[in-house]
Amino acid sequence: MSTPYVKLDIQNEVGYIEFFHPAHNSLPGDILAKLAQTITDAGTNDTIKVVVLKSGGERTFCAGASFEELININDAATGKVFFSGFANVINAMRKCPKFIIGRVQGKTVGGGVGLAAATDYCMASKFAAIKLSELNIGIGPFVVGPAIERKMGVSAMSQIAIDANTFYSPEFAKEKGLYTHVFESTEALDVAVKETAEHLCTYNTEAMLEMKKVFWQGTDDWDALLAERAQTSGRLVLSDFTKEKLKGFK
Repeated sequence: MSTPYVKLDIQNEVGYIEFFHPAHNSLPGDILAKLAQTITDAGTNDTIKVVVLKSGGERTFCAGASFEELININDAATGKVFFSGFANVINAMRKCPKFIIGRVQGKTVGGGVGLAAATDYCMASKFAAIKLSELNIGIGPFVVGPAIERKMGVSAMSQIAIDANTFYSPEFAKEKGLYTHVFESTEALDVAVKETAEHLCTYNTEAMLEMKKVFWQGTDDWDALLAERAQTSGRLVLSDFTKEKLKGFK
């Protein structure tokens, strides 16, 4: 596999949304836009009762922002547009009227941790360590922060944000509420995701919709909040510190 994609596959009333990028499933702007739209479309598709968010490949769930695009940001407006891509995906997940199950098969970094946190029920393998690396390059997990804080708490979020060079174990992520289960293999994870999603399809869809509203109560300001956070990231990515750091990734 070498061509980036976002695809939707419907099986037994479950909508499996899969994204892929050859650079460790990093997310450039066009993939973020497709992902947000696909989530929105799944939410209005009457043949889908439950959504599963997953990524292609085996080793990495999501490496976060595309460094290739970060390097080429030369003005604040462009920076805001790029980071708004993550905001749009998180808000699409928040507004989706259906439960979203996360399937995290491998390491996840930065924005990828935000995606996992924005799912309603996230399951992982023992390889799914997490890291918030943004401070290391002179920015911060501003856009994804509210989703991570909501799921893991301020204490855990601040710990992994400050300790930007460390991968935290899947067991830590489970203890702090990001993951519901951690499985010994990807195969076991896939079996559990399928069984959970299909079992949820037997529930009353109206009840699940009302529960989703309860779960996300108090986040109505996130359209504006995440836009502000994207503006902050878009400004910081222009700093001399960050530009110098990003040169090392060329």
